[in-house]
Amino acid sequence: MNNYETVFILTPVLSEAQVEEAVTKYVDLLKEKNCEIVTRENWGLKKLAYPIQLKKNGFYTLIEFKGEGTVVADLELAFKRDERVIRYLTTKLDKHAVEYAVTRRTKIKASRA
Repeated sequence: MNNYETVFILTPVLSEAQVEEAVTKYVDLLKEKNCEIVTRENWGLKKLAYPIQLKKNGFYTLIEFKGEGTVVADLELAFKRDERVIRYLTTKLDKHAVEYAVTRRTKIKASRA
């Protein structure tokens, strides 16, 4: 199983409940494909670097997961079909990126405590 992380941006016109429903949809899709969800982070409403579909903000979400390579195509197809998603990027993590992700998560947990 490979390590992946996906970041996607949802349209800013959604309510908090709609954002949570959309994120849950993708987490459930990954679980159906026998993926292990390592972490899920909601980064909230952020300003985009440039307008996308005439929108200047978007709800950012990061999901880090372990799974087979074929699941990425299914996930990205679901992103393409969903009109709430305005951008997405899925990256395969090498061993150095996995180590960095672990340190980043521990730093975030330490700063919240």
